[in-house]
Amino acid sequence: MTRRLHPAWSVAAVAFVALIGAAGFRSAPGVLIEPLQDEFGWSTATIGAAVSVNLVLFGLTAPFAAALMERFGIRKVTAFALLMISLGSGLTVFMRQSWQLIVCWGVLVGLGAGSMALAFVATVTSRWFVKHRGVVTGILTAASATGQLIFLTFIASLTQAQGWRIATLVISATALLVVPLVLWRLRDDPADLGVTALGAEAADGVPTGGSGGGAARRALTALRDASRSGAFWLLVGGFAICGMTTNGLIGTHFIPAAHDHGMPITTAANLLALVGLFDIVGTVLSGWLTDRFDSRVLLGAYYLLRGLSLLILPGFFGAQAHPSMLVFIIFYGLDWVATVPPTIALCREQFGVSGPIVFGWVFASHQIGAAVAAFGAGAVRDSLGSYNAAFYVAGALSVGAAGLSMAIRRPGTVRQWRVALPA
Repeated sequence: MTRRLHPAWSVAAVAFVALIGAAGFRSAPGVLIEPLQDEFGWSTATIGAAVSVNLVLFGLTAPFAAALMERFGIRKVTAFALLMISLGSGLTVFMRQSWQLIVCWGVLVGLGAGSMALAFVATVTSRWFVKHRGVVTGILTAASATGQLIFLTFIASLTQAQGWRIATLVISATALLVVPLVLWRLRDDPADLGVTALGAEAADGVPTGGSGGGAARRALTALRDASRSGAFWLLVGGFAICGMTTNGLIGTHFIPAAHDHGMPITTAANLLALVGLFDIVGTVLSGWLTDRFDSRVLLGAYYLLRGLSLLILPGFFGAQAHPSMLVFIIFYGLDWVATVPPTIALCREQFGVSGPIVFGWVFASHQIGAAVAAFGAGAVRDSLGSYNAAFYVAGALSVGAAGLSMAIRRPGTVRQWRVALPA
């Protein structure tokens, strides 16, 4: 009897719920900074140190987590990651010293969230989907933004009404409640259920888990092999700029930049929330486009348009949210992580079964770029009294990222050209 619904869709649904659960605590720091300062007297720099540790581990954990998923399976690694997030969130109610904040927020949640970063998305889609792979990549990527949107307003309201401890316990419980669902319904490989990936034939060679060797060695070997390819460095360069121009610049400095021009902080925060809303639409649409068009061209278009929008952004700031600023917010939201589906597709195209792990390393460059921009834009504001130069530099870099993306050659292009040369 023919299955009405391929089990890949069930796996994708569970992955979506797990990503939403993991996103909860990632939305918490911005809401909890002030309550922690009020209770413990910690400086913004002290709390920022914990967030910085979280961001670094979030990026650097991804390739190793992808290798662990190859060795031990998606289900076990995902369940463990959710337990880490739940533990890190729950333990914060007992902390009394700032180093405990770094351990809970920085280390435990950073490792857990990093294990369920975009490399997790790449692994699930690589194993379970051939048909609709780009669309599913977009949907799962959007799950993180969806989770942050859902939790941000809820956590803010709960913190105001019940205090920050109740809010963190709710996040901890949410992550914990997803674990049984993951253990019950998330499957490591289509072969576990006696099927092939959606849209695959039996001989297609869809990557599976269970590779030999240690996870750390597997991750480092994938990095060593990929680093010999020019395509890898082009992807790393482009995605580092992606991180600079999203989380690092707009995500961190849009609100203070708008406030510099007289816009109320609440208005600027609402505008930034709209970016997250339109991000969902843009990422899913990008996944659909990735299934149909050249990923290099899509990346080039995304980066070029992003760069042009950043170059004109300083002229849009004002005390009120004028229509031009609203147009920028809608566009930037659509473009925010639209780069992810084609980047994952290019890693898969260039590096085959190692694609998810290689993407983990590419994603690490995204987080490093974000950290550089978060610090650099602040330094520009301190020294020049304005963010304008930071936006102009970011715009120029984005245009450069478009060129990097278009320079990526298809696999075998160079080899075929060499064979054509006369002996």
